[in-house]
Amino acid sequence: MKIKIYPPLAIHELGTRGNQEDFIYPEHGTATEDDALFIVCDGMGGHEHGEVASLTFATALADYFKANATSDNVLADETLNKAIEHAYDCLDAKDSGSYKKMGTTLTLLYIHRGGVTAAHIGDSRIYHLRPGEKMLYISRDHSLVYDLYQSGEISYGEMKTSKQKNVITRAVQPGEDNRVKPDIIHITDIQPGDYFYMCSDGMLEQMDDDELFKLLSGKGSDNKKLRQLIAATSDNADNHSAYIIHIESVTHEPSDNQIVGNEELTARCNALNIKVVKGDEPAVNTEDDDATQLAPSVTKKPVRAPRRKKKTLTWLWWAILIAAIVAAAVWLTLYGLQDNHKQSNVPTRTELEESQTTGKPLLPSMIHRKAEPEKAIPSTRAPRPKKAQPQQQPQAQPQHAPATKSATEEAAPAPAASPEPSEDIKLPGVIKNRTAPSKTSSAGKKTVGAGNENDKPNRDK
Repeated sequence: MKIKIYPPLAIHELGTRGNQEDFIYPEHGTATEDDALFIVCDGMGGHEHGEVASLTFATALADYFKANATSDNVLADETLNKAIEHAYDCLDAKDSGSYKKMGTTLTLLYIHRGGVTAAHIGDSRIYHLRPGEKMLYISRDHSLVYDLYQSGEISYGEMKTSKQKNVITRAVQPGEDNRVKPDIIHITDIQPGDYFYMCSDGMLEQMDDDELFKLLSGKGSDNKKLRQLIAATSDNADNHSAYIIHIESVTHEPSDNQIVGNEELTARCNALNIKVVKGDEPAVNTEDDDATQLAPSVTKKPVRAPRRKKKTLTWLWWAILIAAIVAAAVWLTLYGLQDNHKQSNVPTRTELEESQTTGKPLLPSMIHRKAEPEKAIPSTRAPRPKKAQPQQQPQAQPQHAPATKSATEEAAPAPAASPEPSEDIKLPGVIKNRTAPSKTSSAGKKTVGAGNENDKPNRDK
């Protein structure tokens, strides 16, 4: 591919600044249609020797290209990267060790046999447009407001009015352990009449992309368009510099497919439609004196945790839940056994009543048991008679013999018709018991059971 251009046109305005920190290559008024390399560098405002950084880096790149590249050959990325490393070395040699390090942005355009190679660092831009059709390429700013726009925090129009519009996330600075690398793309879709426009951010203070597209797509010569651009940016405060490169003709050759393959589509997509904010890059303010301070980090949307971690957390919660259920079941089981054991050691009410009325001592197993917290029965009042439960007697009593009274009846006071108490008879297992009065006359009462002394059998016989 052979690309022929019209004479390039340059803008190099001071603005309201006291010094010019922008540098363009070829220098203003020296470019011709035979030039293939174009550079615009914007020295970092507020930093010491911003003009030194832009001049040093641009001239070092130009020197390397003159010695190691020709427009008749395809430019390889390796050659471009070596040129940038060489420029960094030259900038390091100029480092004064100041706290406020000098720095610069970079836009580079190189026309060669394989097409056009574009590279940039910072917020200076490169445009590729086709008049009457559309913008084909706009470089992505390495700035904080652009990252905020891509993440949805601010609108496109708010980028110009934001207080952080002069904070950039990439810049060329000396003495860095990790040198910043440029975004590089290769463009092969080039037609006669296309424009390449590269500029510092000062050119865009009062002009947006649509206005720029209309101006360059309008009728008239390139010199007329140059004057319109200068007039539209005359009130801009910052230094503003630019190059207008107009394509005159393009001759295609069989070897045109050597340069990019599918890389061009990927690079252009990244430049026009970036949606992911790149890694934590130090942000540098290009206008204030505190330019070396890090800018606030960009608020990013929450990222879904990896599925593997999510599964791990799910299993952990299940394990905790199961352990809690098992612990609760064990506790309830032990508590229930203990409660049953306590209840089994409580004497029954019948046992307590029998012990109180008959004086029968509680069994050893009952003595150590805790009684139920029931209302105590007064000892002075006989308990209500209860239906006697059938108990197994060691010997069956004769049917004609009157049944003995129950323990509750014995505890009750004697009837008034029986003034004479009966004799106390000691029986095994009973402390005190009384027999019912017999039906004989009052002159000779008998008790049923053991009998009197005369009724005892004569053991001597």
